Amino acid sequence: MTTLKQYEINRYSRILGYGAARGEVIVPNDDIVEAIDSSDEWIKQRTGIATRHRASENQSVTDLAIGAAKDALEASGVTGEDIEAVIISTISHPYATPSLATLVADAIGSKCPAYDISAACAGFCYGIAQADALVRAGTAKHVLVIGVEKLSDFIDNTERTISFLLGDGAGAAVVGVSDEPGIAPTVWGSDGSRWGTVGMTHSLLDIRNRDFVANPVQEGEKIWPTLRQDGPSVFRWAVWEMAKVAKQALETAGITPDELGALIPHQANARIIDQMVKTLKLPDTVAVARDIVDAGNTSAASVPLAAHRLLKENPELSGKFALQIGFGAGLAFAAQVVVLP
Repeated sequence: MTTLKQYEINRYSRILGYGAARGEVIVPNDDIVEAIDSSDEWIKQRTGIATRHRASENQSVTDLAIGAAKDALEASGVTGEDIEAVIISTISHPYATPSLATLVADAIGSKCPAYDISAACAGFCYGIAQADALVRAGTAKHVLVIGVEKLSDFIDNTERTISFLLGDGAGAAVVGVSDEPGIAPTVWGSDGSRWGTVGMTHSLLDIRNRDFVANPVQEGEKIWPTLRQDGPSVFRWAVWEMAKVAKQALETAGITPDELGALIPHQANARIIDQMVKTLKLPDTVAVARDIVDAGNTSAASVPLAAHRLLKENPELSGKFALQIGFGAGLAFAAQVVVLP
């Protein structure tokens, strides 16, 4: 009997480089506080956010993704033709199908497999887990992973639970073959019992099925679905449960907190980041990504954007271990220790 051929397995993978693209408009707290009856001081105290980047009217989620992709390719020293898979995490691509990933693959000159995933704020780390598996399985030599959001298309500037936190941007990474371990096993999962904790006000089916003659739109009513969250519940879950996931990721990687060069958590809230640092008992030698202060919460884009900025400002971190952890709507989570490019 003929023996089937299979891909030759690669033993290790690593991140070759990060890329970034940010919303062109910088929105300070003072520009949004009146609509939510708040203050700059309150937002900074509760979230750590001073400004957030938001896309201009002519800057699409596709533009952001392509910009980050090209930046990551340049940083990694590979071309678009070298990419053999594109994985994009987003919740804000305005089309259910076709995928955003196919547009990006075409823009960089690749005909490779390309697909979108939906894991919100955990999405980039989900993508890295899949890219690691594809590379080590021999299915692809180079995989482009992108987290991108234009959340400003899905917010209600008058609500107080989440919209004031959110920004727009894209972060990307190229994962390739390595001679040494560069991505530790991912600790990931979900808790669907908390599905309604973060999500949309209603579905598109609710709009399609509504009888607007019998039930017309009321004054002040907004029919376009926008994001909402149960802030206190999400905060408690993130503070207590994600610290456990972070510890498990370190144990799975076989390293201790003092061996880390950096912590790159999802940029959800500065208080969540502070508590994670405290719970993990990280020494002062560990650099902590705090992109949230200027960029806000960019969901799937937040981890790669934070990583890109941290490396740009601290190039000496290259070659050191970093713990990446994303968590959010679903509720979904993922964490892995990586060697920084």
